[in-house]
Amino acid sequence: MRTERVGGSGQAERREPKVIVGAAIIRDGRVLACARSGPPEVAGMYEFPGGKVEAGESETAALARECAEELAVRVEIGDRVGRDVRMAHGRSVLKVYAARLLHDDQPKALEHQAMRWLSAAELDTVTWLPADAPIVAALRPLLLTAP
Repeated sequence: MRTERVGGSGQAERREPKVIVGAAIIRDGRVLACARSGPPEVAGMYEFPGGKVEAGESETAALARECAEELAVRVEIGDRVGRDVRMAHGRSVLKVYAARLLHDDQPKALEHQAMRWLSAAELDTVTWLPADAPIVAALRPLLLTAP
């Protein structure tokens, strides 16, 4: 999906939406859910950790960087989970990838107010951010078949 805006010349300019990546970090049949600490309107809601893909950065490199910055962990990025989720009136798109922790790393809540490991049966026990909620249904079968 492309968005258009009118530039100074009066011509419509097309630009690709900003890509936001998220990590569905799976361990022992559970996924890591992180509670936002802010802004106030979403504080306490859960999300998959991640962030913006910077210019010149691949989606998987951005996700590995974001996991290191937010959780102090190293991850191996796997396959996509679910579909693209449009955000911010089409100006952004969320893409979530399955991931696994490397080297027995243990996540730390450096930027979140809380973290929980959720089984497939527990996915609906937290309030997900609207953009992350559509991924939950696609994630459930992965958790049920995880080693």
